[in-house]
Amino acid sequence: MSTPSTGAQDRSETTFRFLAEPTSVNFGGKVHGGALMKWIDETAYACAAVWSGRYCVTVSVGNIRFRRPIHVGNLVELRARVVATGRTSMHIHVSVFAGDPKSGELRQTTDCLVVFVAVDENGNPVPVPTFEPVTDEQKRLAKYAIDVKAALDAIVELKPEEVTKGQV
Repeated sequence: MSTPSTGAQDRSETTFRFLAEPTSVNFGGKVHGGALMKWIDETAYACAAVWSGRYCVTVSVGNIRFRRPIHVGNLVELRARVVATGRTSMHIHVSVFAGDPKSGELRQTTDCLVVFVAVDENGNPVPVPTFEPVTDEQKRLAKYAIDVKAALDAIVELKPEEVTKGQV
């Protein structure tokens, strides 16, 4: 996997690019969804760590949608960007694109929202820099992140008490 690329002026975005290898294939001959989720988490972590300057832990992965398969040998590009922040949390939107490296044409395969919290050496949450959306696209993604958080919070309220307490 390549190292994250970030511009000096914009620490809110990180991109990983690599070729899908045979070790990531499922029984159907396509990249395994679990492998893709690992790549998403790694890319989102790099984005969160660069933004916060801290070690970060994954809090949630939401609204993941697998639109089309990734084939072995495809060029895979994961684009992660901070879209909203709380006091200690960062909402990272990840878009995944894949395609034939010879043509250079990449199509979106997956996207999702990952939430991280920055922590200190003892694992305690610490404040992160505030992300201020400027462009219309950034504002739409910030609203999306807040809407997803509200929906996830509402779902947690619907869970039976024994599930919430980890008894089931």
